Amino acid sequence: MRISVAWQWAGAIVLGLAIGLGASLLAIGSGRGNIAAGPWVTSMVYGSSDADMYTRARVALFGLLALNKEQAVYYTASVDDAGERLSGDCTYLLKGQDLTARWWSVTAYGADSYLIANDAGIYSFSKTTVAREPDGSYEVRVSAARQAGNWLPVKRGERFDLTARLYNPAAAVHADPAAVALPVIEKESCE
Repeated sequence: MRISVAWQWAGAIVLGLAIGLGASLLAIGSGRGNIAAGPWVTSMVYGSSDADMYTRARVALFGLLALNKEQAVYYTASVDDAGERLSGDCTYLLKGQDLTARWWSVTAYGADSYLIANDAGIYSFSKTTVAREPDGSYEVRVSAARQAGNWLPVKRGERFDLTARLYNPAAAVHADPAAVALPVIEKESCE
């Protein structure tokens, strides 16, 4: 059976659209930043006129309300310090000191890029809410199971990301964003 020229053109157009859409979604979905500080990644073009179309699309699709880099710098971690994908089936220990900014927070987001619903009503920890050790450091457990002390709930069986926001960051953050001391993310156990 012979396929008409019209059907060949229609097939080529559909195939071209599918490839183009797939490539665009891949570029947007994987564009979490090009500067790494351990497992945390950022881009200094979020919220700036220097952002390319893929960065702008990512900001629009995934809900990151990006202020300009003088006002806020955003780091995202989707893996732990060992490079393994963050999972709600595991418990993680975040350890750190105050981040180099006037105010900061760390928030957990589900695979859909929204806050993770939980009965405790806990969605993040920040400079003003985290309980500290005597030396000023802090430890936060990220887990689906309730934890004593600082606890950031996630959902069992689901992947998640962590976002650190540095508001009014120090000049050193702009000078060398890869050298910023962000919390370590150590896997303690998995179910």
